[in-house]
Amino acid sequence: MKVSQPTVSRVRKQYFEDGLEAALNRHYHRKLDGEQEARLLALACSEPPEGQARWSLRLLADRMVELEVVEDLSYQTVRRTPKKRTEATSEKAVVHPTQGERRVCLEDGGCA
Repeated sequence: MKVSQPTVSRVRKQYFEDGLEAALNRHYHRKLDGEQEARLLALACSEPPEGQARWSLRLLADRMVELEVVEDLSYQTVRRTPKKRTEATSEKAVVHPTQGERRVCLEDGGCA
């Protein structure tokens, strides 16, 4: 197995600062709780700001801070958040489109 020098340095530092258990079992601290993630996803599904065709990661992060949902938020955290919540949409609530269509529609007829 190949391991990069930065990985070795990071694990070594973790070992000396927090012990063997912490170095061997890296657990990432979640930046957003469930309510904050829900607010972020709702914001991402809303209309983008005036003058913008769509939400960018940086715009979403900045707006979450403006709305005082969080004190600070990086665009990288915004990038990772939707990927963790794919189980949030129940399969029953999603109506798969007919052949040729490329959008997901909900039971009530609204499209995501």
